[in-house]
Amino acid sequence: MLEINNLTKIYPGGHKAVDDVSLTVNAGEIYGFIGPNGAGKTTTIKAVTGIIDFDHGEIAIDGHDIANEPIEAKKITAFLPDNPDLYDQLTGIQYLNFVADMYGVGKKEREKRIREYADAFEITPDLGSLISSYSHGMKQKLALISALIHNPKLLVLDEPFVGLDPKASVTLKRYMHELCRAGSAIFFSTHVLDTAEKLCDKIAIIKNGRIVESGRLEDLTRGESLEDTFMETVENDSSTADKQAR
Repeated sequence: MLEINNLTKIYPGGHKAVDDVSLTVNAGEIYGFIGPNGAGKTTTIKAVTGIIDFDHGEIAIDGHDIANEPIEAKKITAFLPDNPDLYDQLTGIQYLNFVADMYGVGKKEREKRIREYADAFEITPDLGSLISSYSHGMKQKLALISALIHNPKLLVLDEPFVGLDPKASVTLKRYMHELCRAGSAIFFSTHVLDTAEKLCDKIAIIKNGRIVESGRLEDLTRGESLEDTFMETVENDSSTADKQAR
């Protein structure tokens, strides 16, 4: 569903934020993307979703190259950033209808999905209110509903559990599993390693723009916790880099 091959992104000044990153997310998989702050997670995600360009490599979503077929790739993708920017002058229901219009979701289907998701995330009574009156958590829930409304083939999430209450977090996890059972794929970053360990089929650990470990969760952890595996991987990679620098 998502193919990233030799992705490299260099920012002005020569900073290589992503360095030859390759990974594959298959249909039906939840793929976790973890790493320290500044490791290149958000840059990779923004390249995948077509928000920024990149210097080298290829990204394809269900066979559509994000550089050459951006509209086709984005039609089947949904993206939730870590701090969603919504239109505060709209009501919640106006915003959801606006997103549904963009993705061509029919009236009957959108009404059904909005009703289901709004009830599940417990914001139905607030859909008639201006988004400017929403709390951070409510905005996060509205953004999640807008990401789910067109039943994306690829769901990309950047720190999706930040700001969600425990019940909403459980609800999101349920919908993530449901999407994957229906044949979609999920690629998401998180600092919450316990959540990643419970949710993910595969994990990639990125540091200083490079993938240092990736694979199926059970192969990666080898009986340890993901937290222990992450710390060992990052520390061993740092030691190796220090030796090479000498």
